[in-house]
Amino acid sequence: MVSAAFFILAAVPASALANENDPKKMVREGDKLMRQGKVVDAENLYRQALSVSPDYTVAKLKIAYSLIKQRRLVEAYELSLGVAQANRRNARAYALAGTSLLSLGQFNEARSVLTEAIRLDNNESLAWYSIGLLDYYENRIEESLANLREAVFHDPRDTDAMFSLAQVAARSEKYKEAADAYRRFLQISRNTDDERRERIQGLIDFLEYLGSRTAIYTTSGPEHSALNFTLIGNRPVLEVRINEGEEPLRFVLDTGSGITVISDETAERLKIKPVARGGKAKGLGGDGRFEIVYGFLRSVEIGEMRVRNVPVYIRKFHNPTLRFDGYIGLSLISKFLTTVDYGKLEFALTRKDSELAKAIPLENAVPLRLTSSGFLSGEVQLEGVEAPLNFIVDTGASVSVISDEIASVESVSPGLRDERMRVIGSAGITEDVPSYMLPKLSFADHTRSDVMAIALDLDIINEASGFTQAGILGGNFLRNFRMTFDFKNSRVAFAPVKEAQ
Repeated sequence: MVSAAFFILAAVPASALANENDPKKMVREGDKLMRQGKVVDAENLYRQALSVSPDYTVAKLKIAYSLIKQRRLVEAYELSLGVAQANRRNARAYALAGTSLLSLGQFNEARSVLTEAIRLDNNESLAWYSIGLLDYYENRIEESLANLREAVFHDPRDTDAMFSLAQVAARSEKYKEAADAYRRFLQISRNTDDERRERIQGLIDFLEYLGSRTAIYTTSGPEHSALNFTLIGNRPVLEVRINEGEEPLRFVLDTGSGITVISDETAERLKIKPVARGGKAKGLGGDGRFEIVYGFLRSVEIGEMRVRNVPVYIRKFHNPTLRFDGYIGLSLISKFLTTVDYGKLEFALTRKDSELAKAIPLENAVPLRLTSSGFLSGEVQLEGVEAPLNFIVDTGASVSVISDEIASVESVSPGLRDERMRVIGSAGITEDVPSYMLPKLSFADHTRSDVMAIALDLDIINEASGFTQAGILGGNFLRNFRMTFDFKNSRVAFAPVKEAQ
């Protein structure tokens, strides 16, 4: 009996040792960790599997996917590309390589690789998901919706695809579908923290409120309306009227915001009540977060144009010296051709289907892309940096911004200035921010020398943007131009003003 017990006990560690050396078991355990949101731990297990079996392709691709989740995009691309080159029929490898390229902002290359992944395997959900995102970034909203629905069809438990489907459905004003997709996301996501769940539930409540309305952002007025603005801190400030009121309110034109924002003080004064709330949003400044409160305006008048049924954020403004009532977001003006002339200090809205719209010169317009969070992004060239960089075009920012990573580049770092800045963002105030003088900055065919920029950690923006943003084109650059935004076709026409105001 003693001898039998010894052999039984001895057999247990031998079996455990065999399992520890089983790369397939390691991958399965890594998959469990991925579903729990423990991405780094999962990557370590996948790497252990690969060390046991160096030619194990599945482990390589699992590592690549975990690297994408950690935004280690170049590593992910190189690893998945190596698998694709070794096996030209591996659709998953192509899908991962294409997804990495997309997140890096290499859109043309990404589309080619993702299309090949779908050609090899029409059921490859990651490729459908990523090409759906690419369509969204390039403002092909209906194509994006179709491809994201396809991704969810092939993998109904893919939380990334489900979340993106909800975002794009909301963007296309399909509010019920968006609410349903967000609700499904909450059901299938196991690792979503309580704060994010609260934020999404608040958004579902708001979408259901919007879905109960007959129409959102309906417009009325003449073919064209122009009004003068005041330039305050390099930001265009317009007078608008809300809810048929007579009081002129001061709103900053903010192409760096997808939705219009009204200050909590102004909302209280005008008796604008919250219609939904929940969680905290991420933003620049302070602790990086602010409470999410949703409101709804019956109408907003800009010049002679009126837009009815306007969703808004209600939040605290942190600047005690510059008193603004709100910020005009992209959704409010996206149904028009929108011109901002910093030379004449004039803002104009023109109906897209009007005769006057045909006379607006757009032949040399440059393409813009939508980020997942609703920003407009364009390609910028910095002197000394070989590859073009994605910058958000933000009329609501007083000064341009570069990321900490760009600030550390050898050709940029010598431009560090002695002056430190105070930055007031949506989430609060940040002191002692370093500033740089950029020797040359180009957007399309237009170049400015000696452009001042502050350096910020843009991780908060990049977590939600979908593809990497290296900076922000702010008012100190934009004020030298007349810009016409064609939101429908995701482009902007630039013309230099005769003299910077």
